[in-house]
Amino acid sequence: MTISRRVLLAAGLSPAASLLAQKKLEKLKIGVTDWNLRMSGKLEAVAFAKSLGFEGLEVSLGRKPVDGKLPLDNPDLQAQYRAACQQHALPVASTCLDILHVNYLKSDPLGRKWLADAIPATRKLNTDVMLMPFFGKGALQTREEMDYVGDILRELGKEAEKAGVLLGLENTISAEDNVRIMERSRSKAVQVFYDVGNSTNAGFDPVQEIRWLGKSRICQIHLKDRGYMGEGKIDFPAVMRAIADIGYEGFADLETSSPSGSVENDMRRNLAFVRDLLDKIRRG
Repeated sequence: MTISRRVLLAAGLSPAASLLAQKKLEKLKIGVTDWNLRMSGKLEAVAFAKSLGFEGLEVSLGRKPVDGKLPLDNPDLQAQYRAACQQHALPVASTCLDILHVNYLKSDPLGRKWLADAIPATRKLNTDVMLMPFFGKGALQTREEMDYVGDILRELGKEAEKAGVLLGLENTISAEDNVRIMERSRSKAVQVFYDVGNSTNAGFDPVQEIRWLGKSRICQIHLKDRGYMGEGKIDFPAVMRAIADIGYEGFADLETSSPSGSVENDMRRNLAFVRDLLDKIRRG
């Protein structure tokens, strides 16, 4: 799949702007989520992600506790992940505390426990970003719920800072509301795990929000669209330009489905779309 120069210019990517974007995008890495590889919490996802051409893997910490602990809160399994990542030269881009889909951080004391346990577990996987999801019945809907989460993060944010782990808020609320939570937490470890698809579906403009949040408040990014990348309503040339313009240098992970039923084919197609777009921007 190719991205035309006309599309890039329509998104505001003039030749001069493209030269600046080229330097800013040099350190951007494209990762993928293990659950969209249909290998949630499986060690084999490391080799599979590498074979598809990704540069990192976002790892699920698991939804079903094992002996009262998160599945990946296991020294032996953590050691296996570190070895696999070294063998395949593919780092863990981040972890996802997906048990918060079951024990909601906004209302369930177990959610706080899992978050406390997940901080050192994340660090032992040699990564420094953890996604905290707030969706479904766990979605943040009121100011009181947001304040409650901010207060929890004020306490656990200190532990995250000590461990060198960033706690990423992923949800369907506005960038402004996310920053209110960050400010209430009073912790530099609490940031936004920005998902362009979730924000678009919630009625927000990801280009404006990415620019407003800036590099210092985004710990990682999810890229996705309805169906295949580039065939939905998201303006990806404009999104990638915004990412370049704020100087973001971390991972942008594909959290994309497989419309055809073939994970391998569809992941290769979506990755090719992103790589082609990045190449066009870098070349100007």
